[in-house]
Parts: sequence; C-alpha cells; structure tokens
Amino acid sequence: MGGLFKNTDKKRRLLADLSLFLVAIIWGGGFTVVKDTLDNMTPLYMNGIRFILAFVAMAILFWEKFIKINKKDLISGGIVGVFLFGGFVSQTIGLQYTTVSKSAFLTGTNVVIVPFLVWLINKKHPDWYAMAGAFLASVGIGLITLQGSFHIGIGDSLTLLCALLFAAHITSVGYFAKDIDPITLAMIQIGTTGIISIMGAFIFEPVPQLKGNIADICISISYMAFIATMGALLIQNVAQKHTLSTHAAIILSLESVFGTIFGVILLGDVLTLSMIIGCLLIFCAIIITETKLSFLLPRKKEDVTNL
Repeated sequence: MGGLFKNTDKKRRLLADLSLFLVAIIWGGGFTVVKDTLDNMTPLYMNGIRFILAFVAMAILFWEKFIKINKKDLISGGIVGVFLFGGFVSQTIGLQYTTVSKSAFLTGTNVVIVPFLVWLINKKHPDWYAMAGAFLASVGIGLITLQGSFHIGIGDSLTLLCALLFAAHITSVGYFAKDIDPITLAMIQIGTTGIISIMGAFIFEPVPQLKGNIADICISISYMAFIATMGALLIQNVAQKHTLSTHAAIILSLESVFGTIFGVILLGDVLTLSMIIGCLLIFCAIIITETKLSFLLPRKKEDVTNL
C-alpha cells in the first residue's frame, strides 16, 4: 500500500510539473501580447479589464464555489491578490520602457528570491546553493540591465520589483493553497487584482483612446483574460497544491525563456553579447538553486528526500 501511495504522489507531482510548464509557455507568449496592447491601452485599464473579465468568467463557471466564499477565503485570497496586482502592474508599466526579452529574463529572477521568502515563513535558512544562485543572478541582472553604464532604466527597475512581487505571489499561493480550495483562491486573487487595477485606472489614467484595429485588441484582451489570467492562474493554484513553492518557481521561471524567444521572433528584439551572458548566468543560478548540483555531486539520502 505504501508503494501505491508513493506512486500516486509521484504521478501527481509529474502532472503538476507539466501543468506549470504549460503555464510558463502561456505567460511567455503573454509578454508580446501585452507589449503590443500597450500601444493602445494604459497599463491599469488593461489589467483591470483582463482581470475583471477573468473573474466574471470564473464566477459563472464555478458559481457553487463562488457563493460559498467565506471571510477566511477573502483574507487569504486578498493577500495573494495584492501581490499579484503589484507584480502585474509593475511588469506592465515596466514593459513600456524596456524590451520583451529583458522583461522576460528579469521577471524570471523571482526563482532565486522564492527560497529566501520561504525561509522567512518556515524559519529555515537557505543553503549555500541558494546564496550562490543569488550572487550569480545579481551578476546576470547587471549584465542585462547595465548597458554601457551603471544606470538602470526605469523599466528594468520596475521589472525587478515585479520579480520580487511575483516571488511573494508564488510563495503565498504555496502557503495558502494547502488549506483553501485552489479554484476559490484563484478566483479571489483575480477579482482582487481586477478591482484594484480598475480603481487605480479611474484615479491615475485617462480613458483609453483605442487607435489600433479593434478586432486585434479584442483578441489580445481575450487571450490575456481567459488564457493567460483565468486559465494559467487556475492551473498554477491547483498545481501548487501538489508541489513545493521553490519547485514551482523553477518551472515557472521558464516563462522568461519563452518570453525572450517570442520577443526575438515576433517583435525583433536584439540580444547583445552581454545580455546573452547575463541570461546564461541567471539560468545557471536557477539550476544551482533548484537542483543543488545533484547531477554532479553525491547526495545524502535525507537531502534527496527533502527536495
């Protein structure tokens, strides 16, 4: 019986990993869609519309869960939603001042931040692998953002803030998904993000004046609302119930890889040599932080168990 349960857990973790891989592809493709939509719509209005549409769709699809939402659900989902709002708004505004490829890779650095946030919650000090990963990621970020000077652009700075907030989002989802229905958790955080975005848009942004092709804009908004928001966040919340936050972070960090690929292919972004080296260093940081070089060094049995 013990072996049966272990095999079942392995299958669930594998399915969770594959699901998160799909989320990474969806979000990677979302960089180019967001970048293109920003030519016709301001950041807060765009996020407000996409998240409100996603929330309404989820409330209809999961009506029975929606009407059973309680105070505990609202508090937990609200906390996660604030991190999600901060991550998306800083990323979206940052995309106005930087390229898709740079935004994608800088966003991916959240994978190095997650272990430290988990440490704050679980009181478990990160090992030297995490420290080495953080150092390499810092060097990589410098190579990507410091193009010919020590000046970091506003877009890069906002995207680094976005990485921190997304790390907090991943960590909080892993923390709350253990005790709350993941669909309910996804619904509340999406609704929270949509409400805050719309309120901010009314206060700080002018009413959008659509200048592009209306059909193309509708397609872009639909992709962001129903696939990149409702679909992806629903998958993430369900999957993280069956895997560790740090493990989820490494898979979701592949979003940066797909985002860069789509940016180069579809938008003509140019990768300089220093940016390529920086990206490689960040990739090495991710590998060291998450695998702890287990494929090179012998590991103790108990260490493997704790991965």
